[in-house]
Amino acid sequence: MEDWAPYVETLGKSARRAAGELVALDDAVRSRVLRIMAAGLRAGREDLLAANAKDVAAAKSTHLDAALVERLKLTEKRVAAMADGVEKIAAQVDPVGQVIEGYNRPNGLRIQKVRVPIGVVLFFYESRPNVTSDAAALCLKSGNAIILRGGKEALHSNRAIVSIISDALKQSQIDPAAVQLVESTDRALVPHLLRLDKYIDLVIPRGGESLIRAVVRDSTIPVLKHFTGNCHIYIDEATTHMQEEVRKVCVNAKTSYPGGAVCNAVEHLLFHKDAATDLLAKVCGDLAAKGVEVRGDERTRALYPPAKPTTDADWDTEYLSFVVGVKVVDSLDEAVAHINEHGSHHTDAILTENIRAADGFVKRVDSASVMVNASTRLADGGEYGLGAEIGISTDKLHARGPMGAADLTTYKWVVTGNGHMR
Repeated sequence: MEDWAPYVETLGKSARRAAGELVALDDAVRSRVLRIMAAGLRAGREDLLAANAKDVAAAKSTHLDAALVERLKLTEKRVAAMADGVEKIAAQVDPVGQVIEGYNRPNGLRIQKVRVPIGVVLFFYESRPNVTSDAAALCLKSGNAIILRGGKEALHSNRAIVSIISDALKQSQIDPAAVQLVESTDRALVPHLLRLDKYIDLVIPRGGESLIRAVVRDSTIPVLKHFTGNCHIYIDEATTHMQEEVRKVCVNAKTSYPGGAVCNAVEHLLFHKDAATDLLAKVCGDLAAKGVEVRGDERTRALYPPAKPTTDADWDTEYLSFVVGVKVVDSLDEAVAHINEHGSHHTDAILTENIRAADGFVKRVDSASVMVNASTRLADGGEYGLGAEIGISTDKLHARGPMGAADLTTYKWVVTGNGHMR
């Protein structure tokens, strides 16, 4: 077995060196790099598509799941969207140097809490090549160096994208080690990476639950986690005048992405008993017409007999497919209790005309994103105006929900005196 320790040590040292350079640059320089990077993505479109075609062909030959092949695939439209996303990040307000709070002490000391880059980010991810440009752009915007470890299925695509980023950094006379791709897909090097706490400040794993749990288990570096996306929609009793909206939102939340294989797709619908009488069968029928398998508790099956019976395990399951679990509850209290017990603290929604019910749901549901009369699919960095996201955190520290550039900063205290002593 190859000794990966020297290779990952070099990655870490190089990234730390580049991070020290990035922190001294102003936003005009960092944003200019992103604009050069966006132009490079557009100009290199044909090379990107050719590299991606190799990955797609290999994925099909190994019978990779069709939904994963779709996520892997680049098109002219997707490359253009990648470039647009990088430009949107470039145009955002610089998070670095923002004064979070500032005040004067009675003795004349000026105290400020100021945003600063985290430093070096190690990023694990799978399948989608556009994540490469998103993550690199967000880190550069926030003054961080990044080490990218993508999935083997996208290696050719990721190499082509990182080559464009490296060229943009070189044109700007910035250390290209600010964005590095782990060139090997050998899993034996991963434990070495996860012990580089001397150089790396934060690990962000984005992918399946097994990947994330393996990273958490082996890392000596702080890990920002997102295990699963077991998302819910609660249909409140006060929905008499919004039945069409309820039906459309539920269908959108489950079926707007092919196969439903995304973390913000709704996995479970909870109907208040008084709303279920009129709405449950209609919503379930709408979903079934889109190819969704409906599973329900006993009260659901009484109202919609085609539903398959649920098991206890269903309520804790992130299906990541066209399957939805449906349950009838007696009250808002029961819905909140169910979500907090079985959900993954990712995204949960209430559909209601009752302001008090909405307010109670928002306050009591312990999730990173809580939606009122909106689809769970809107839990996304782009939809939140972040330009893109490097991940969606279900942790409470230090960031929560979709993570943009500002979420890739920490802070330092800056204390200014005039010869003050204690």
